[in-house]
Amino acid sequence: MKSAKAFAPGNISCIFVIKKTKNPAKSGSLGMGFTVNKGVIVAIKKIHSSNIKKTNNKIFYKNYKKINENIKNIIYFNNKKINFSTVSSVIEKLTNEKVKVNIESELPLGCGFGLSGASALATAYALNKLLRLKRSKKELAFIAHVAEVENRTGLGDIVNQYYGGFLIKYEPSYKFKVKKLPIKNKKIYYRYFSPIKTKNIIINKKIKNKINNSGLNSLNKIKKLRNKNLRSLITISKEFSIKSGLLKNKKIIKIIKKIESRNGNASMIMLGNAVFSDKYFKGSRELIIKDKGACLC
Repeated sequence: MKSAKAFAPGNISCIFVIKKTKNPAKSGSLGMGFTVNKGVIVAIKKIHSSNIKKTNNKIFYKNYKKINENIKNIIYFNNKKINFSTVSSVIEKLTNEKVKVNIESELPLGCGFGLSGASALATAYALNKLLRLKRSKKELAFIAHVAEVENRTGLGDIVNQYYGGFLIKYEPSYKFKVKKLPIKNKKIYYRYFSPIKTKNIIINKKIKNKINNSGLNSLNKIKKLRNKNLRSLITISKEFSIKSGLLKNKKIIKIIKKIESRNGNASMIMLGNAVFSDKYFKGSRELIIKDKGACLC
């Protein structure tokens, strides 16, 4: 097989609670979020180090190994070469082979759409197919999750992207236990302005405590909610964004107020200086809530 492709959906996180320990395999998050119709398509192919072939000749074999060790994995995002630590980690956890990774997406990187997680997960799926590693989908998703935690690019996106849908996590995401709500094929509108570094949030204890207190209160509200419809869930999401102290951007606050004045509902996308709403607003783009998880192309 010369190449392999996989898709993973973007994930919009509405509410989250940080559950991080010293062990990345026992770290994750609680929260609420949903996957959308757009995401990433990852194409992977092997990098051939040289024309030297493996033979019984020890000299040739040593040369082959030496050349192969000096070659690095190459990763592109929308045709631009980038240093993508989370994706690199996934590759290194699965193989010693050197590969070229092409990631394509209509969504912006670093603006709260979970593209680090999506890229890691789709890379794991495509690599598994390309190299015939025979790993299960859940095993691959867990490897991608650990890689994301280790690189501090996210804590819970991959679990949502593995299952797909509008999901609530009442238990830490590393357990891969979710509650799926019957909300799908609904239009969502978004607009992003700039990224927020997830790493800066995760490692700050003061910010973390405020987020966790607000997040747990929001999840308890959702648990007691009889009618868990899109409107009510966006309202609780907005409350979380305010009480957690994450909603600071004046432009985003102004947009949310304007949407609400037109009988719409809106909140901040976690974690990015971005807005999502159930009603079209100026400059916004359309997405659709989908329950399709990551898959091979």
